[in-house]
Amino acid sequence: MEDWAEIRRLYRSENLSQAAIARRLSLSRNTVAKAINAEAPPRYERAPSTSSAWAQVEMAVRVLLGQFPTMPATVLAQRVGWTGGHSWFAENVARIRPEYAPADPCDRLIHRPGEQVQCDLWFPGAVVPDHAGAMRSFPVLVMVAAYSRFIAAMMIPSRVTGDLLAGMWHLLHDIGAVPRTLLWDNESGIGQRGRLAEGVAGFCGVLATRLIQARPYDPESKGVVERANGYLQTSFLPGRTFTCAADFNAQLRAWLTGIANRRTHATTGLVPAEALTVDREAMVALPPVAPTTGTTVVTRLGRDYYISCGGNAYSVHPEVIGRMITVTTDLERITARCSDRTVASHLRLWGTAGLVTDPQHLQAAAVLREQFRARAAAGSHLSVDVEVADLSAYDARFGTGEVA
Repeated sequence: MEDWAEIRRLYRSENLSQAAIARRLSLSRNTVAKAINAEAPPRYERAPSTSSAWAQVEMAVRVLLGQFPTMPATVLAQRVGWTGGHSWFAENVARIRPEYAPADPCDRLIHRPGEQVQCDLWFPGAVVPDHAGAMRSFPVLVMVAAYSRFIAAMMIPSRVTGDLLAGMWHLLHDIGAVPRTLLWDNESGIGQRGRLAEGVAGFCGVLATRLIQARPYDPESKGVVERANGYLQTSFLPGRTFTCAADFNAQLRAWLTGIANRRTHATTGLVPAEALTVDREAMVALPPVAPTTGTTVVTRLGRDYYISCGGNAYSVHPEVIGRMITVTTDLERITARCSDRTVASHLRLWGTAGLVTDPQHLQAAAVLREQFRARAAAGSHLSVDVEVADLSAYDARFGTGEVA
């Protein structure tokens, strides 16, 4: 390396001939000529050899990579019985691995104001008690404005479509406007295999927005909300206890309002609560009519006058047994209507295997049961006159009567 640099200096700066340089440095003229014509300094490169130790194990390595493209080089070395140097083996594996596991480059994303809100579910673990007092893990819906990094989040009872839409509508009120696009992954309650779940398209139509689902194996496209999930896990959750889901949401809302959305974001250098103003200006206003959210089911009320919603049973007024009722489930209440009459309204249980009974429904069922028993008892004492046929008519007809 030093000779190469000195040869080029003498040739270019002092204008010495190649012969003079060779005499001064005690080098051959061919060496001097190669140094002058070379554009880069010389470096040692191992010449490939078909008879090398790598050539003896290459086919075995390729077979393993064909089955397990991401197998580490250390494991490959063990499987093929490699006993040589690890660095040289790993270098050869890295050279051929792209033939079996192509690289997946990701682009740098630029988020413009009002363009996108990313949505995801965060599962904090079994930190909230259900209606029976057992600690359960309920999903937390997280929505992050991609430009301002404003975080809106709340715990919801389940991940069914109706609860997801109701949660999204609630959090969009916190954001204050509707973005041009909502980004989701392939969550089953939103849609899978390129098809949206029932009710999602109508929800987006009322909001005048478009829902985009990220492609599989593409986590970078929704990295903003993924990082927000990690931030909630490490900065909000530790050291907290919760008495119920409402307490969880109250603490989460206070933390988001007072800390998370008031800090200076490390990536953007902006305060999310302040940058949200720019985001809102580029968004669409909230619609004057609320979209359809929650879950609505039409069913016939059975004799037990209970309906099942989310794994729990809720009583309905027994006077409508046998009639069609419409059951609506939102984030807070279970409501049942028969025609224009409300026949049940209960606070929703968090969890499963619960039973909710309205005392008025229980009392009405007891009255109806006594009325039924009384009617049945009265019917059993009634005497009924039954006409008895005159069988002598058959004797006269067929001639089987007694002969006088």
